[in-house]
Amino acid sequence: MQTMYCVLISKRRYKPISRKEIAMFVHQTELFKEMNQAFMEKLNKITVTKDYDKGAFIFKVGEPAHHFYILLQGRVRMTIGETRHTVTIANNPGEAFGWSCLVGFDSYTATAECLMPCKLVKVEKERLLVLLENDPACGMVFFRRLASTIGQRLVNTYNTLLTGQPEGRDPSYG
Repeated sequence: MQTMYCVLISKRRYKPISRKEIAMFVHQTELFKEMNQAFMEKLNKITVTKDYDKGAFIFKVGEPAHHFYILLQGRVRMTIGETRHTVTIANNPGEAFGWSCLVGFDSYTATAECLMPCKLVKVEKERLLVLLENDPACGMVFFRRLASTIGQRLVNTYNTLLTGQPEGRDPSYG
């Protein structure tokens, strides 16, 4: 029996999406595009989809980081600090977040909150790392693309900081 998933097409109507369609969607995301079919079939076996309500927390800063996420539908805000300063918003299908677990952190470095109902692809860290280690070519491509994603987020953060920087004061990039 084929499992069916839904994508919000209005506030009241949902269109079913099959597991195969979700696998095809993941294959088209920035991190996984052009990966070989054998790798993608193995990846599909370790992914699950999960629905979250508006206002739900996917994870909170400091919690153990065991999963990596890809946005299928919705909008997710990542915040840091006690004041919950917004560092980024995932609102484009295919955007990845929760990657702290893939780059050496045992806990999440931000809090992820749903700004509207969301559907996410959820990937267990340990199973993904084993898959990437067993396919070094795909692993290298994945981590290069992840580094690019992290680098772009860093540049965006620097630009945001500079817009609030007083004139004549040199910023520190630590």
